[in-house]
Amino acid sequence: MQVPLWFALLVVGYLGVKLIRPPAWLIAVLLLGGFLLADSVLAPAINALVN
Repeated sequence: MQVPLWFALLVVGYLGVKLIRPPAWLIAVLLLGGFLLADSVLAPAINALVN
C-alpha cells in the first residue's frame, strides 16, 4: 500500500496536535521556520545533513 507523503504528514500532524496539545505559537514557529529554511541558502547544508 502506497500512501502519499502529504497525507502521511497530515495524519501524523493531526495526531500529534490532538494527543500532545502543543501551544499554537509553537506550531506556527515550526511551520514558518521550516518554510523559511527550505527556501534559504542553508537548504543544501540541511539536505546534506539529513541525507
